[in-house]
Amino acid sequence: MKIEENVRLCRLFDLYSPLLSQSQQDIMNDYLLFNLTNSEIAENRKVSRQAVKDAITKATKKLEEYEKRLGFLKKVDIMEEEIEKLKGRKG
Repeated sequence: MKIEENVRLCRLFDLYSPLLSQSQQDIMNDYLLFNLTNSEIAENRKVSRQAVKDAITKATKKLEEYEKRLGFLKKVDIMEEEIEKLKGRKG
């Protein structure tokens, strides 16, 4: 996964993680925040690597779908741009 994609996924997870199942939240937390591999997550959770991969894939799709429908990340980006513009005007 490219760094930009990982950063975007982390930001989406920050915004929308409460909308995921607890299991998906836990697996995505291990994957994104603790940088564990699928094998490490599977071993820790006593599930198959395929189950971890499926959970990550489904959670990622859900996060992208939530952003498509709600657009909170886009709104945050716009606000951050506006704040930077305002900071530039002060100096």
